[in-house]
Amino acid sequence: MEGLFAAAVLEYTGIRVRDLERSRRFYCEGLGLRIHSSGRMAAGGQWETLQDPESGAQLELNYYPGAPPFREGDELDHLGFLVDSVDATLAKLKSLGAKVRIPPFQEGNERLVFLSDPDGIWIELWERASPEEPPASRGGE
Repeated sequence: MEGLFAAAVLEYTGIRVRDLERSRRFYCEGLGLRIHSSGRMAAGGQWETLQDPESGAQLELNYYPGAPPFREGDELDHLGFLVDSVDATLAKLKSLGAKVRIPPFQEGNERLVFLSDPDGIWIELWERASPEEPPASRGGE
């Protein structure tokens, strides 16, 4: 069965944004993504692909001027980012317009927080506890 899907590769995740510049700044300055490519759609929209320099994962920002409003997070659950420091990254993203949705918490050997970007897209930030540091010492806010 595995050979049937060998040609399928998840190449990117596309999200709708309300302000292309604001979203670019949020994901590039806040999470370290870099501009990869951009263009215009035949129907008049704009797209911009951002790429993670380490993993190569791509996030496509889709902007549709004059499009009807959409509900926050339509058809998307969340984007997940592994970070060195939940606290430092959260502070940076809050300064760029993020809203905390679920405050930082400890789960096993990981520390997580859920927030939303300025367009309401949910984001999970998570860090691994260092092997030298017991997980219990990383909990509590």
